Amino acid sequence: MGFPANGSSDKPLKFLIYGRTGWIGGLLGKLCESQGIDYEYGSGRLENRISLESDIANVKPTHVFNAAGVTGRPNVDWCESHKVETIRTNVVGTLTLADVCRDKGLILINYATGCIFEYDEAHQIGTGIGFKEEDTPNFTGSFYSKTKAMVEELLKNYENVCTLRVRMPISSDLANPRNFITKITRYDKVVNIPNSMTILDELLPISIEMGKRNLTGIWNFTNPGVVSHNEILEMYRDYIDPSFTWKNFNLEEQAKVIVAPRSNNELDATKLKTEFPELLSIKESLIKYVFEPNKKTGGA
Repeated sequence: MGFPANGSSDKPLKFLIYGRTGWIGGLLGKLCESQGIDYEYGSGRLENRISLESDIANVKPTHVFNAAGVTGRPNVDWCESHKVETIRTNVVGTLTLADVCRDKGLILINYATGCIFEYDEAHQIGTGIGFKEEDTPNFTGSFYSKTKAMVEELLKNYENVCTLRVRMPISSDLANPRNFITKITRYDKVVNIPNSMTILDELLPISIEMGKRNLTGIWNFTNPGVVSHNEILEMYRDYIDPSFTWKNFNLEEQAKVIVAPRSNNELDATKLKTEFPELLSIKESLIKYVFEPNKKTGGA
């Protein structure tokens, strides 16, 4: 499963990270600092092959991490009206980086998305049957997800790429507007659907370890199990703000206030849990990494 070229113990680690201004990219740099790992951010644009080759020549990395990409501001609806820009970064850029890395014999850890699936007849809500790494994406409701599914399919052919399917990322930084918890606490109304999610405080260090182990292929990069919007907001109320209230609405009502449909699914995290047995379930991880450190109420 590993790509043999790099990360051996006789060569010190040096990470080249793309996505300096992004949430995950910023957190990766801080993690490298705390672990004493030498790293630099890439200055090239992903769709510009020459600039990527220049970065690699200058930095001489052992591993490359890609946390750059277009998700849209304020949300993925932006991609619906900026399709070429979305393709340029999410498809052309990601493929160019993978191709350059392969040429140079480098592992690419690519932070991708699991929002390329939706519950269906064989994977129903509440059954605990999640989509596996080898399953074909079945959600094309948003242009963002469509491009991500395209690029995942193409990247399967690159034996140097480790694709991490991130979903609804959450961190202990509850002031961050990209944080899924922060988003739903600020919405007027929320749907209430169980989903697989990614606790970055637990999983980003695991992604660094995956780089060290030279793991490649597709990985469902979520905590095992699912959690619903209401379950998260109940924890938020119990741990953070006892006066917090919220209103629910259904998918039909939600559709009236968004441009593109959203993905809801459960991903099967067995592969990741087998490689990292210490991985906590989503609800345990939420409490340990997010709500306990931010605890403000006396009860809980």
